[in-house]
Amino acid sequence: MSKKPLNLVHLSTLVAVAILVGTELVATSWAAGWALGGLFQLDPAVSRIFEIVFALAGLVGLYFFMRTAVRHEPIR
Repeated sequence: MSKKPLNLVHLSTLVAVAILVGTELVATSWAAGWALGGLFQLDPAVSRIFEIVFALAGLVGLYFFMRTAVRHEPIR
């Protein structure tokens, strides 16, 4: 049973979207954590925790976005 070959056009589109959307989501999430830490004048350690939590939320958002994108733009 042979697998269908990769559709390189769809694959390159998905890689480009992952880079673009991933950069936007993670950077925006990280900046939100930094801004909240500064706004509430939190301790630097607490501010870093906010940044990490928000960045992880951005990565989770990217995962769900890419999962949906692969469904609509199959690579095989």
